[in-house]
Amino acid sequence: MSDLNFTLFETAIGRSAIVWGAGGIRRTLLPEAEAAETHRLVMKLFPASSEIEAEGDIAATIVAIRALLEGGREDLREAPLDMTGVEPFPARVYEALRRVGPGETITYGALATKVGADGEARAIGAILGRNPFPIIVPCHRVLAAGGKAGGFSAPGGVATKLVMLTRERARTADAPGLFDGIGLPLAAKRP
Repeated sequence: MSDLNFTLFETAIGRSAIVWGAGGIRRTLLPEAEAAETHRLVMKLFPASSEIEAEGDIAATIVAIRALLEGGREDLREAPLDMTGVEPFPARVYEALRRVGPGETITYGALATKVGADGEARAIGAILGRNPFPIIVPCHRVLAAGGKAGGFSAPGGVATKLVMLTRERARTADAPGLFDGIGLPLAAKRP
């Protein structure tokens, strides 16, 4: 019997999942193309886990993820993560990235510099491609040089990344966007 539990939950971009144990959140999953695929993937990754209703900090994290994906500005920095099995350097990268708040972005190179790995943008990209905590560790907020989208290994690829950044009203460049300053409720604003 496993000490891990999971819950599937609906978000504005589809059915997601969160897996946790006594030490905190072990994994989050972005939605797959089909809701049943999210469940299948959880069972593939954690076959002995039990599906139960989330409570306490886990339930609060789910509420915050839902709100963030609906365009809110929820901050998930305090969500309890269990980094069992995560090597020290990737753990440092994930912790540094958690400090990039909703609506903010950072480049792979700048993130590399923050963790003392100047010039290692590709290594940072590889680490983020294995991020077990998407949304909580906001790898969607990391851009390539010049504000380009860069890669995204989640279901839907870069399109999913851009949807998430749009919902957060994130700026991807210093230049004003097409709809900035005209009074629309979803116009991008600097945090």
